[in-house]
Amino acid sequence: MTIFSKIIAGEIPSYKVAENDKFFAFLDINPVGWGHTLVVPKQETDYIFDLSDEDLAEMTVFAKRVAKAIKKALPCRKVGVTVLGLEVPHAHIHLVPLKNEGDMDFRNKIDSPDPEKMKQIAAAIAGNFE
Repeated sequence: MTIFSKIIAGEIPSYKVAENDKFFAFLDINPVGWGHTLVVPKQETDYIFDLSDEDLAEMTVFAKRVAKAIKKALPCRKVGVTVLGLEVPHAHIHLVPLKNEGDMDFRNKIDSPDPEKMKQIAAAIAGNFE
């Protein structure tokens, strides 16, 4: 069971922002910026392109809805999207609020993000999720 599966199951706490029967979105605990969100399938699959065409399409549409909520909740020009997926063997999409392209630099992380600020951001995104 991956760490993401444990988060989905509620065995590990998370800053959940959205969920449906197939997908789960939560704040990254090592964010490159405030509001950095991960979208994962509930089905444990290592490589995003091993998902069925239908599940990949549905995951992308779910991520779009999360990105719209991020954009409403946080000051940003756009929401960047990337798929890296090497650090956890569970398919996931990164959504990062952008003010400039440098905001997608994964070498820059927020050191010890404040839990209260993370809760507030998660609540703001969740409140804008449609």
